Amino acid sequence: MADGQLAASPDQDARLGDSSDRSAQRRTRWMTAAVSVLGVILAVFTLIEVNFNWLQPQAGLALFALLGYAGCFLMAGSRSPGRWSAAANVVLLIASVVCFAYIVVQTQPVFRAWWWNGQALGHRVAQETWLDVAVGVVGLLVVLYAAQRTLGWVVPLLALAFVAHSFYCHMSSQYGWPMLPDALLPHRGQSPRDLVSTTFLQSQGVLGQAMNVMFRYVFLFIVFGAMLEMSGATQFIIQFSQRVFARSPGGPAKMAVMASGMMGSLSGSAVANAVTTGTFTIPMMRNSGFRAHDAAAVEAAAGSGGALVPPVMGAGAYMMLEFIEPSVTYLDIVQAAILPALLYYWSLFVAVHFYARRMGAGARLAPTADANHATPLPIYSGVIFFVSLAVLMTSLIGGASPFRAVSLALIVILGMSVFSPNLGLPNSSRLGALAVFAAIVIGHQAYIRLGTSFFELSSGLMRQWESILNSGIVGMFGLIGWALVDPQWRRSMWPLLGGALRNGIPLITAAACVGIIIGVVQQTGIANDFSFAMKQVVEQNLLMALIGIMVTSIVMGLGVPSVVCYLLIATIMGSLLKELGVAPLAAHLFIFYFGLMSMVTPPVALAAYAAASIAGANALQTSWAAFRFALVGFTLPFMFVYRPVLLLLGQDGGPLGWDDAGYLASGLVAAVIGIVALAASLQGFLRAPLSWAMRLVLLLASLLLIAPDVGGRMIGLLINGGGLLLFICAWMANRATNRVA
Repeated sequence: MADGQLAASPDQDARLGDSSDRSAQRRTRWMTAAVSVLGVILAVFTLIEVNFNWLQPQAGLALFALLGYAGCFLMAGSRSPGRWSAAANVVLLIASVVCFAYIVVQTQPVFRAWWWNGQALGHRVAQETWLDVAVGVVGLLVVLYAAQRTLGWVVPLLALAFVAHSFYCHMSSQYGWPMLPDALLPHRGQSPRDLVSTTFLQSQGVLGQAMNVMFRYVFLFIVFGAMLEMSGATQFIIQFSQRVFARSPGGPAKMAVMASGMMGSLSGSAVANAVTTGTFTIPMMRNSGFRAHDAAAVEAAAGSGGALVPPVMGAGAYMMLEFIEPSVTYLDIVQAAILPALLYYWSLFVAVHFYARRMGAGARLAPTADANHATPLPIYSGVIFFVSLAVLMTSLIGGASPFRAVSLALIVILGMSVFSPNLGLPNSSRLGALAVFAAIVIGHQAYIRLGTSFFELSSGLMRQWESILNSGIVGMFGLIGWALVDPQWRRSMWPLLGGALRNGIPLITAAACVGIIIGVVQQTGIANDFSFAMKQVVEQNLLMALIGIMVTSIVMGLGVPSVVCYLLIATIMGSLLKELGVAPLAAHLFIFYFGLMSMVTPPVALAAYAAASIAGANALQTSWAAFRFALVGFTLPFMFVYRPVLLLLGQDGGPLGWDDAGYLASGLVAAVIGIVALAASLQGFLRAPLSWAMRLVLLLASLLLIAPDVGGRMIGLLINGGGLLLFICAWMANRATNRVA
């Protein structure tokens, strides 16, 4: 030992270790608090900006991204075990704030004095300064790194591939580099300066369509779902589903299917859905006789279809609003999604029913929720749930924009939550909250009317309604402020908005990274080249094109959120199906549907992995079981592409007419019975256990029932009729077998 160096005693080592642990815990607490504060700021800013539009569009998106990325690196810093890792996250946080703040400053007129040569960033296209380019390069690196941290390697590597492809094509056309073969779709490409401008600085890339949808629609619905959960909607959905299927064979599994469908329509996230409802439903399924991996698989399959369920539909509906051409309305998308969602959950119900009958699984509930001591149903939470959804849908039907509709629904949720037993607010807090809301609404109305002439006030009912709605939104901020300071309410509100930020961060980073791909595709026209090349390969064979897109969607969706998968495939291949005669809405729903199915497709099935962790089951075994339960649903997109009537569309993709009513009825009956036949074949049970020969007969019957109208309506009906006859024969034969047994 060197002179002057003293050996540390065990007690000193223990004290140093305890000090280090306490320091890490303090840092985690501070980071968690900072994330909650950011969540509050992001929610309030988003609600203000989408409703009142105070900022320039690009500045608003940049500020939204700034808050999202700050939250991303704060969360990463709270989980970093080492000092160097924490320091790196601080550097990245500062870099992201500087890059996005630079765009705010260079686009918002209030900062005109700091603009280069007096020109806004949007007016400096192809004339960006060296500082613009430097900020763009750093911003791109931050975006790619954050995507890797939150999504894995697939999306950032794909974005880099598109950037590298465009750069190589530029070098080939300008500097004589070897040309790419035609199979790799060469084009003129872009210079490094143009790539930075397209992908980060201007409004086509990171701050383009995808980020705009996240900002104006998706994040608000994340807040909407979180507010409903605060009001007790989750408990109501689970207990209501439990009451419905309390005595049914496989009741807990059917309860999981119903609860996941209702919850998924709000959250739109397969993983979040599986974790939220799976915590309650998976133990119940195991208690009723389901094996661990099968219980987790049912929850994963049910959770993955939640984003198909109107009215919220995750982020997919709002993405389609931006990508479908000719444009459609939100109600068009909701209307088209109704029957596919019902058919998907019907397929899960019958699959679960046949599985439970074959395995002898009953309807036994958890000991704490048996029939004799059932937990009282939280009626008031159910009222909040249904009233808020009714307000949302009524507003949309009345012509309100989605962000206006969800803002109004949030006012209803917050106002009704004041009296919710789930929060348990004292009367003084309730009166205070209502007083604050009323004072702000009345004050805002007085302010408006003091500055408005009598002629303007009496100019129309719509103007009056808009004024009252604006006052209600301002009053909602008062309710949020009260909830954040009230001793009882803030225990729910602070974690709620922090959780909304956590749930939104992967979508924000995904939108930014996918925006890079979209920017390159839009500037180079590579999507049209790709569609043309694919069309040459399939040679007008729609079925081959559908199978190709299905496989591509599933592969691209492995390990990434379904909305990211939809963005990628819709950008690259969306026009292909349109060129092959598929209605645009049907084509985009087809792509979105298989992006969802990637959540239960091995080997990387994120929803199945999340459910398996709750059940304590093998992840790969669970993913294969989830794939088996959801397999019936894999046929549905093919059915509605060939039969648009199942999307409530006419054969030409237009509105459904009265002459289509009979065709709709026959197609729906064929789909319902075909799903039963296919589920029975896969599960090995119909009215009694099935032999392998009978399972093959039912498989053939299902294929005939769900067969598309390739040869026209009459031929399709004849084929369906043959399948129906075969199913009836199998049904009767299975009954006869059961009697003999």
